Amino acid sequence: MSIQQTLRQFEKVDLLKTSTPLHRLDNLSKRFGREIYIKRDDMTPLAMGGNKLRKLEFLMADALAKNAKIIVTAGAIQSNHVRQTAAVAAMYGLECVALLENPIQSNDTNFLHNGNKLLTDLFGARCVMCDELTDPQAQMEELITSQSLRDAYIVPVGGSNALGALGYIQCAVEIAGQKPENIEFDKVIVASGSAGTHAGLAIGLKELLPRSQVIGVTVSRKQQDQAPKVEKLQNELAQLLALNQVPDVILWDSFFAPMYGMPNQQGLAAIALLAQQEGILLDPVYTGKAMAGLIDYLENSAEKTPVLFVHTGGAQALFAYADISQTI
Repeated sequence: MSIQQTLRQFEKVDLLKTSTPLHRLDNLSKRFGREIYIKRDDMTPLAMGGNKLRKLEFLMADALAKNAKIIVTAGAIQSNHVRQTAAVAAMYGLECVALLENPIQSNDTNFLHNGNKLLTDLFGARCVMCDELTDPQAQMEELITSQSLRDAYIVPVGGSNALGALGYIQCAVEIAGQKPENIEFDKVIVASGSAGTHAGLAIGLKELLPRSQVIGVTVSRKQQDQAPKVEKLQNELAQLLALNQVPDVILWDSFFAPMYGMPNQQGLAAIALLAQQEGILLDPVYTGKAMAGLIDYLENSAEKTPVLFVHTGGAQALFAYADISQTI
């Protein structure tokens, strides 16, 4: 049975409606003398786009099948995931309760109230602040108990469990069908945070485009701490899909400093480059840092093989970091 046939065994709701675009970055390809492509998962159709909708297709189907009335999730105050989860909950007439942390301890008004937080509030989510998300699953369970939330369904941070990661198996299917016939991607670059996107792509492309190496650019932790997260989800996906092999986890971890949620100069330079060369917006937390990893590779590698960048969205966060324009 093919991986496409296996995927059809799992219930999902249709949030994407159609595939997201995959196209060549003409100006960057010319600049670096190689074929550079982008998968535009920032262009998913709900809540101003982003990669979490793929995961929520499977997670929301599970929540509805279990007659959930309240969706509980967690993330940073500028979480792309929480924004999209709140929107999908609103779409299905469900309450959304979000447990939020302020990872960089910013008191800036834009950071606290603009960007993703503004949209999360607009979608009607009820936000509960905590000092730190040290054990999100346990903290969400405690929130459900302390606030007597009946018929609650927990969507994990980033939508990243095996069920949610199926969304990026589906994305791998799209990539395999969309790539130009004469192009073989040597490397597929993606931000690696809660790990579901990375794990799903790696498992899916291992089956469909085995010569394409998926590389995760870490956005919150070093390789020794991130690799087990990706490995765990890959193993769970392999078991769920009855696959015999899982790919090696490959991570670049030199681009997330100083910490999760805090911009750095490499990421800001990458944001400026893509905006000014291709008219495409990245964000300072995930895709800017992932693109910084790709640019560093392009500048320092003698290879000229085609590469693909998976744009997972998040440009809404640009409006929460008020000083970005002054530092680019």
